[in-house]
Amino acid sequence: MQGIDFNGAEHRKVTIIGTGPAGLTAAIYSARANLSPLVIQGPEPGGQLITTTDVENYPGFPDGIMGPEMMQKFEAQASRFGADLRWGTVTSVDFSKRPFKLVVDEETPVLSDTVIISTGASARYLGLKNEARLLGHGVSACATCDGAFFREQKVAIVGGGDTAMEEALFLTRFASKVYVIHRRDAFRASQIMQDRVLAHDKIEVLWNTQVVDVHGDKVVTGIELADPEGNNKRTLPVDGLFVAIGHKPNTDIFASSIDRDETGYIVTKPDSTYTNIEGVFACGDAQDHVYRQAITAAGTGCMAAIDAERWLADQEG
Repeated sequence: MQGIDFNGAEHRKVTIIGTGPAGLTAAIYSARANLSPLVIQGPEPGGQLITTTDVENYPGFPDGIMGPEMMQKFEAQASRFGADLRWGTVTSVDFSKRPFKLVVDEETPVLSDTVIISTGASARYLGLKNEARLLGHGVSACATCDGAFFREQKVAIVGGGDTAMEEALFLTRFASKVYVIHRRDAFRASQIMQDRVLAHDKIEVLWNTQVVDVHGDKVVTGIELADPEGNNKRTLPVDGLFVAIGHKPNTDIFASSIDRDETGYIVTKPDSTYTNIEGVFACGDAQDHVYRQAITAAGTGCMAAIDAERWLADQEG
């Protein structure tokens, strides 16, 4: 059933919360299955790719493509097949009974037989004065995405966990020099990852150091460093700054109803996108804390749409 519920709320078979590669791929697949999905785009339509300049590792674009342009193409393809993309943010959910009830922008109710969660995750940044301005122009939170742009250049990475170690090692494939900046005198990463970083001849660790600003007009030209108390400031010339202090999944709204791990990522059943609630599915960076790539997000978006389609067919059959 689709249309207007007797209480005045719009009623859909499939509603997708969030866009980005995961949500828009789910929209494409569910629209092609004649499910006429409603897509509530959220506060950042297009997800993290909106802040990415060149995307060179997504298949089908041999010359690369700008992140915002890629998301425009995803949106156009989803719309072509009948997905209904709307501005708005889901501000509350009720998964206690079906159809599920969503409230958009604290006032507009939507009923839905299935829900696909693709709210993504947000990289944690340092909150520096020029950090956001230079995001995508030398500042990045994804070495796998952007490392290849810094061939034979000097870069810095901030962090002390396994992710920071992994990304520092990855950056050595391209950069001529990698500075690992850590505000303490010891890493919290696993010992094996620490050993690899400390033994690498391209990596220099700056202990008891913090980044207090980023320099550059149109692109990063250096970073301003200080001790943990903010004193003894100095400038380090680098071409890129990578921030590896973690990601936060955008899943707080589901905390009381959907199973999540200790860091907030939605837990899905093995080899599927099923959550603990029948009829609710999750895909993309809201449930993937391992790969966090556009192509893997798109893949799980496809999975979620197929899982939702088959679940609906089972209910109707």
